Amino acid sequence: MGKEKEISHDGLKLPLVEEFFTIQGEGYHSGEAAWFIRLGGCDIGCNWCDSRFTWDPAMYPLVPTKKIVEHALGSGSKSVIVTGGEPLMWNLDLLCEGLKKTGLRTFIETSGAYRLSGLWDWICLSPKRNKPPIEDICLKADELKVIIESRDDFAWAEKYRKLVGPRCRLYLQPEWRRFRTVIPEIVSFVKENPCWKISLQIHKYMHIP
Repeated sequence: MGKEKEISHDGLKLPLVEEFFTIQGEGYHSGEAAWFIRLGGCDIGCNWCDSRFTWDPAMYPLVPTKKIVEHALGSGSKSVIVTGGEPLMWNLDLLCEGLKKTGLRTFIETSGAYRLSGLWDWICLSPKRNKPPIEDICLKADELKVIIESRDDFAWAEKYRKLVGPRCRLYLQPEWRRFRTVIPEIVSFVKENPCWKISLQIHKYMHIP
């Protein structure tokens, strides 16, 4: 807990899992090049999570935020995606301030379970049942991406469709391990509810991070 307080209060250092230049594989910006910053820490515990290695922030070094910004600037990318884990467990004001000063566009992928910090050009909200979003983030979301593992998840998706703003892009994404089972139902649902689109994890098909 001491480590969490140190990080979240000032944002001068963050638990950095990894940073890399790749292709965004999901949602609205799928197929675009971006610099990824993956932060450690998540207490939501989705059973299908493919980033379980991020859950314990104590496993990762506290890296000065200024250095993380320098790495992003040196990447040559025009966009930075901050992900996790759950990145909003930490204060991201200084990170965004530094990225913005260099002219980089700032994107975040979050469950919305924590207070929004930082200034973002794009917020991808992916609500989780284990720890639902704080409602005020819903109207700020540019993209709603709901993971579909079973038929019950369609009702969950519709609940949050009604909470986001009218310009928010809506995506249903099949849980990777249950793809063959759920994709026919997702296709049928989108046919009947064309406000939704399907998001596929194309980076997994391309075998890139």
